[in-house]
Amino acid sequence: MDLDENLTNKDQMVDERAFLLTRSGDGDEDHHHVFDKIKGASFTGSVFNLSCTIAGAGIMSLPSTLKLLGVFPGAALIIIAAFLTEASIEMLLRFSKPGMAFSYGDVMGDAFGTFGRVLLQLSVVINNIGAVIVYLIIIEDVLSGSSSSGVHHAGILEGWLGEHWWTGRAFVLLVLTAVVFIPLLCFKRIDSLRFTSALSFALAVVFIAVVIGITIYKLIKGSIDAPRWVPNVTDLSSFLNLFTAVPVLVCAYLCHFNVHTIENELGESPRMRAVVRTSLALCATVYIMTGLFGFLLFGDSTLSDVLSNFDTDLGVPYSSLLSDIVRICYVSHIILIFPIVFYPLRLNLDGLLFPSARPLVLDNSRFALVSTGLASIVLSGATLIPSIWIAFEFTGATVGVLLLFIFPASITLKDRHGIATRKDKILSVLMIILSVFTTVVAIYSDVSSLLHSSPQ
Repeated sequence: MDLDENLTNKDQMVDERAFLLTRSGDGDEDHHHVFDKIKGASFTGSVFNLSCTIAGAGIMSLPSTLKLLGVFPGAALIIIAAFLTEASIEMLLRFSKPGMAFSYGDVMGDAFGTFGRVLLQLSVVINNIGAVIVYLIIIEDVLSGSSSSGVHHAGILEGWLGEHWWTGRAFVLLVLTAVVFIPLLCFKRIDSLRFTSALSFALAVVFIAVVIGITIYKLIKGSIDAPRWVPNVTDLSSFLNLFTAVPVLVCAYLCHFNVHTIENELGESPRMRAVVRTSLALCATVYIMTGLFGFLLFGDSTLSDVLSNFDTDLGVPYSSLLSDIVRICYVSHIILIFPIVFYPLRLNLDGLLFPSARPLVLDNSRFALVSTGLASIVLSGATLIPSIWIAFEFTGATVGVLLLFIFPASITLKDRHGIATRKDKILSVLMIILSVFTTVVAIYSDVSSLLHSSPQ
């Protein structure tokens, strides 16, 4: 089958289906959650949108990942994960063309029918609703403070303005929702978020630059110990614990649910591979720099969320100011990422609730209903749940792995259109084996840690 011919046919069909108000009843092909295929999204904007989909809250766990694995294995794993992610996305894009698929759900539906499409949509909803709630909890913790084990950690607003009802978690979240989240959630095209995505990525770079500057200053003063280059494995338990780093990297690289949406608006499918490679290269560089310099700076004192390390004196001039800059940059980065992750959540939940309806972009009432309902759920979750980091780890080890590796590999092995090469199938089998093995071991290690840490 000529893939170039299929690509041409796909582009020719775009304008006809962009304004389609009804849909086929064929259960094996679902184009319900395809937004208008309006060409014109820029390459740079697409890179920033995909990069911000990738670089989420997981960035703060990378220093502890290198602490666990050691510098060399940790950096190597970050790079390997980037290559495997690129391979899995390439599979999705390649298998989209023969079946004229315009979304991740379309590709799963083409390969496995309605069951595959629904399973994909459900996985995206579970993964992303957990992610956006975690984002909101992080925002609350950084701005309004948090309490853990009887110890209160003051937030930025508390430190500046004191502890008042208007610096509290609920009020701050309400103001952010009205001023920032609602306007950004109203955009119907993901390309409309390109400027906030660019700003978000720039803030992440500023955060890294500050960490690098502090680390270099302390290195020159000789106040930093040599890092751990390889993992410290003393027994079977410590060996199995190494696999808990997998969910962190899964959450760090997961972006597949936005790939088709960005491609649809980009308009030129061949450019999407360049967008993916550029975004992964940028994010892998950011991850390695964050992990390396964060671990160098705090050493064995590195916490699972390195942002918590900035609550103390950094041992450098203007320590308090630098800590505030780091925290402001990070929380602003997370605030601007929120709509990028919310976008596919809304799209896939709508596909589950209204599988026979016309595209969401063409129905303003349903768009407002789904957006409002989801926003209410995640805001309530962030207000009522003090911390769900453990749940976030389990989510990354389950549905995150499904979305990142197992689903793309399964689509390739199914090979409904007979285009998979022998290399594709071997790589797919390896992806599934590695995913299942590391997931089982990571969950076992997490459960064991919870049982041993719980009161007897």
